[in-house]
Amino acid sequence: MFELKITTHFSAAHQLKMVAKKCENLHGHNWKVDVCVTGEKLNDAGVLIDFGEIKMHLSKIIERLDHKFLNDLDCFHNGNPSSESIARYISEELQATISNPSIHVSRVTAWESDDACATYIT
Repeated sequence: MFELKITTHFSAAHQLKMVAKKCENLHGHNWKVDVCVTGEKLNDAGVLIDFGEIKMHLSKIIERLDHKFLNDLDCFHNGNPSSESIARYISEELQATISNPSIHVSRVTAWESDDACATYIT
C-alpha cells in the first residue's frame, strides 16, 4: 500500500453552536490541512498519482473555504463548521474528483491551531 500526503492552508471564520462559550463567539483560524490518499498499485510512470493532480483538485476545494465565514456555506448548513466537519467535507469532495477508482482519500486532518486538530478517516 502506498500513501501520499499533501499539506495546504486556508483562513476562515466560524462560529460554533453549543460547545464552549468561547467558541460560540465569531472567530477565525489559519487552518492547516493534511490530505492522504492511498492505493495499491503504481501507474506506468512509477507513481501512485501525480502530486500535481491532487494539488489541483484540492486547491479548488480550499478556494471554496478560504477567507469565508464557514457558517454561511451550504455545505455546513446542517451542522457546525467544526474541524471534524471541515475534514469530512474536504475528504468527500476530494474523493469525488479523483477519477481513478483504485485511489482513495484515506484521511484528512484539519488543524485549527498548532496544537488542535481533527482527522476524518475513511
